[in-house]
Amino acid sequence: MIYKVCAFYQFAALPDYRELREPLRAFCAGLSLKGSVLLAQEGINGTIAGAPDAIDAFAHELAHGPMFGGRLNNLELKCSTAEAMPFGRLKLRLKKEIVTLGDTAADPTRQVGIYVDAAEWNALIASPDTLVLDTRNAFEVAMGTFEGAVDPDIKSFGQFKDFAAQKLDPAKHRKIAMFCTGGIRCEKASAHLLARGFAEVYHLKGGILKYLEEVPEAQSRWRGECFVFDERVALGHGLQEIGLRERDKDVARDE
Repeated sequence: MIYKVCAFYQFAALPDYRELREPLRAFCAGLSLKGSVLLAQEGINGTIAGAPDAIDAFAHELAHGPMFGGRLNNLELKCSTAEAMPFGRLKLRLKKEIVTLGDTAADPTRQVGIYVDAAEWNALIASPDTLVLDTRNAFEVAMGTFEGAVDPDIKSFGQFKDFAAQKLDPAKHRKIAMFCTGGIRCEKASAHLLARGFAEVYHLKGGILKYLEEVPEAQSRWRGECFVFDERVALGHGLQEIGLRERDKDVARDE
């Protein structure tokens, strides 16, 4: 059986997120889905896997079903495949943030950077006046990144604001292009930089996964592998499964 794996998120007002946990858990269990879902007042974030028709039913419920009442009508979805179930169980957790930065001024529902499609990304990062910034943690960067990208050398995304305060200057860095795995960290990071007075902030829409899916390897500026938060460990161009490596099984996950 080929499993469908779906990474998804949306920043949206969910003041009832605590009450949504059990209905969503029951819905996922009824579809035999496994994976991890985070719910917070600011939205939803997760990666799940299951039979293709079950994943489709899940995505339809989130975007169009009565459970969320149309509040997830702009859901960011990225789907790939796996030869084996990449999750051991289903986990639904309640969090303060769906991606932890710890900056109340960084509100992606109010302002974010300029989205750049995968097809336009190469031209943007090739420009000499663009600072290309990888917002992921050091372990992920070591596995693969874009040519010329700055590694903030952080252990978790929560440290990004300290990196920005110490290393980035709105007067010097006038044009910043940032990226992450699926796009969610850049939503928070771009909101943070805009709140600090940075004028021109871009981010890769759909993240590295969308880029690897759409940009042919011959035209790619990506080097290495893209770490993913499941038992497949990493994906390559065309979202091809790289394969599980024993040394990577227990690496600390950065949400």
